[in-house]
Amino acid sequence: MTAIRDWQQWSTSCRLVVTAPDALREAAAIVDDVLDGVDRACSRFRPDSELLTLVRDDDGWIQLSPVLADLLAVALEAAGTTDGAVDPTIGATLVDLGYDRDIAALDAGSFTGAPTAVRVVRRPTGWRGLRLDGTRLRMPEGTQLDLGATAKAAAADRCAAAVADALDTGVLVSLGGDIATAGAGPDGGWQVTVQDLPSDLPQQITLADGAGMATSSTARRTWLRNGQQMHHLVDPVTARPATGRWRSVTVLATTCARANTASTAALVKGDGAMGWLQHAGFPARLVSYDGAVATLNGWPQDVAA
Repeated sequence: MTAIRDWQQWSTSCRLVVTAPDALREAAAIVDDVLDGVDRACSRFRPDSELLTLVRDDDGWIQLSPVLADLLAVALEAAGTTDGAVDPTIGATLVDLGYDRDIAALDAGSFTGAPTAVRVVRRPTGWRGLRLDGTRLRMPEGTQLDLGATAKAAAADRCAAAVADALDTGVLVSLGGDIATAGAGPDGGWQVTVQDLPSDLPQQITLADGAGMATSSTARRTWLRNGQQMHHLVDPVTARPATGRWRSVTVLATTCARANTASTAALVKGDGAMGWLQHAGFPARLVSYDGAVATLNGWPQDVAA
């Protein structure tokens, strides 16, 4: 028997599931506290966030909170393991492409407002220019950080671990499809439906205890700019939304952050996604723009009805 809480946060659907129903209220409070801390640390859309109020000392170092330092460490690990395909220095690029506010507000304005003037899109300064020493950071002048590619998945991991550590329950946390689990799952394992768009054929799989899963999609978090549709998965090499045959990629890994890193990198790598994922060894499910599905590295079969 499980208990479920559904809610909306960060312009996406969220779900908390616990195997001990009596623990749901306390688990929800823990999750809310973790997510509030992540939002205050690294939101790009609230002017009082730590990310937007960084200050250098006289020696050029920036002192970070432990939360932001941990989230940036995850982002730098993602950059290193993907050869820079997932780069936390794309903040200015996203702003110039038009992603300068919460996606819900952006969508509303994009279809009714006049086209914006064409302007130069700034290229990322590059993740290799960042130096993180514990909770101290050095970065080049003009760098605007964006942790959106990794922070939500890392937050799911943090939430699941915090609930499992504090309460005697198995837990699943889904933040917009970025899924983390901890503790002992329900009998038969966690049953998860994989589906990007409502028109896609859904697949139900069993997620093992402690596993993470993430789906990255070019059909989500989109907006119009100068009559062209944009999406949030930016290729740091071109400073433009990634292109290729794949619309969505779902990956299984030992943590949600690792799964999200791989799914994001695969879409950024475009037509090279299959080869990169095959070499990396992640079980993955890819959906093309025409709806064709490809799986690799032991992606699980459908759960029998």
